[in-house]
Amino acid sequence: MLTDDSDRYAPLNRENQEATALDASQPSGQNSAADHRYTQTRIRIRIPKNYHQEPVISRLISQHGLTVNITAALLGANARDDGWFDLELQGTAAQIDSALLYLNELDLEIWHDSSAQEDGW
Repeated sequence: MLTDDSDRYAPLNRENQEATALDASQPSGQNSAADHRYTQTRIRIRIPKNYHQEPVISRLISQHGLTVNITAALLGANARDDGWFDLELQGTAAQIDSALLYLNELDLEIWHDSSAQEDGW
């Protein structure tokens, strides 16, 4: 069950996502070394009931090369309601940016954990 820590998560909107993706899509000569260094971030996503049969989280791993840790989840077995997942994403900054764009293209609600230490390891 998700705890009430909504003050810890900040909405991640389309404009923020696109700005981040533009930074990651620079020609390779202009990318910083940080784009290839491993990092982690925490997000919360809402999975609408019409996506319950789609492998959304699995694609973060297989198509974007991330390590995904589900730290909390709420998803009813009868799929009548939306699901919520707290995820810890681990990979390069470019991989994480790509995955966030993918989630954004699905039009999922995404919140970024504003208290997480992204480059702490």
